[in-house]
Amino acid sequence: MSRANTFTRGFWKENPIFRLLLGLCPTLAVTTSVENSIGMGLATTFVLVCSNTIISLLRNFIPKKVRIPAFIVVIASFVTIVDLVMHGYFFALHKSLGLFIPLIVVNCIVLGRAEAFASRNKLIDSIVDGVGMGLGFTLGLMVLGAVREILGSGELLGFPILGSGYTPILVMILPPGAFLALGALLAGMNALEEKRAIRAGEEYVPPRSLECGSCVLCHIVDPNAAPGEKITQA
Repeated sequence: MSRANTFTRGFWKENPIFRLLLGLCPTLAVTTSVENSIGMGLATTFVLVCSNTIISLLRNFIPKKVRIPAFIVVIASFVTIVDLVMHGYFFALHKSLGLFIPLIVVNCIVLGRAEAFASRNKLIDSIVDGVGMGLGFTLGLMVLGAVREILGSGELLGFPILGSGYTPILVMILPPGAFLALGALLAGMNALEEKRAIRAGEEYVPPRSLECGSCVLCHIVDPNAAPGEKITQA
C-alpha cells in the first residue's frame, strides 16, 4: 500500500469513528462543541503519532508475550505529556475535556494502530499512519461536534448560524443527542458508501467492526483465507 493511501484511508475508508466504530466513548462524551472536538482530536493525534513512532522503532525488541503492556506504557507516557501541557497552557479546554484526556491511554484507536500497524511496519509508514488516522479521528469528532452544536445552540464556535428565530434543540447537547447524531451520521455514511459501491459495480459490505472476531487485538486473519477460515490467535 502506498503512503498516500496509508495517509488518506483514515479520512473515509477506515475512518475510526464512522467506519471502524472505535473510540466511541470520548466521541459521544466530548462532542458537545467543535472546540472540544478539535482539542480531543489533536491530543489523540499527538499520542498516535508519537506512540506509533516509538513502537515502530522498538518493534524488533519488544517480546510478543508482553507487547500489549509495553504498548500501553509507551502510550501512557505520551498521554501524560499531553495532560500536563494542556493543564498548563489550555486550562479551560483541559477542564472541559476532563477525565477523557487520561483515558486516551485505553482508546482503542491508539492501541489498535500500535498493534495492527506500528508493530509491523517501518518508521515513516507508521508516522504517516498515525497522522492520517489521528486527523481522520479529529475530522469525525468535528463533524459530529458541529452537528450537535449547531442544532443544540444554533451557533458554531460562538457565531450564530441559524439566526435569532431558531429554537435550539437542547437534547442535541445532552447525552441522548450524541447517540442520535452519531446514528444519523453513520446511516448517512453507509448510504453514501453503498451508492458508491453500486456505481462502481461492487458488492457493498457494511462495516463489521462490532463483531468481536474482526478485532485485530484478538485475532489475526490470514488475508488469503476465505471468510471465516484460517483464523489464528495473535
